[in-house]
Amino acid sequence: GVLLFFVSGFASFPSTMTKGTHSFGKRHSKSHTLCRRCGRKSFHKQKGRCAGCAYPAPKIRTYNWSQKAQRRRAPGTGRMRYLKNVPKRFKAGFREGGQAKKQNKAVAASA
Repeated sequence: GVLLFFVSGFASFPSTMTKGTHSFGKRHSKSHTLCRRCGRKSFHKQKGRCAGCAYPAPKIRTYNWSQKAQRRRAPGTGRMRYLKNVPKRFKAGFREGGQAKKQNKAVAASA
């Protein structure tokens, strides 16, 4: 709690700063900024390391004690620009290039 001192009819706060309301007014410097890899405001400017993804470390930061955090950034939670086409390419045997074979209309109609 906060100790109040009554001086000449009104309450005043002690000269020492407390952990709560008064300390929050002094918070105007930012230690973390946006991370260029994960996009979160977790990159520590002085340390030069992201608290969310451990950038610039080559491996993404992940821990088994937080399964929920692993689910949030697992494959399938983003656009999957490459991975969403892999099942379709697998069915075709990962063929690339070339042209589709011409289909005869008479054969296609009878089939």
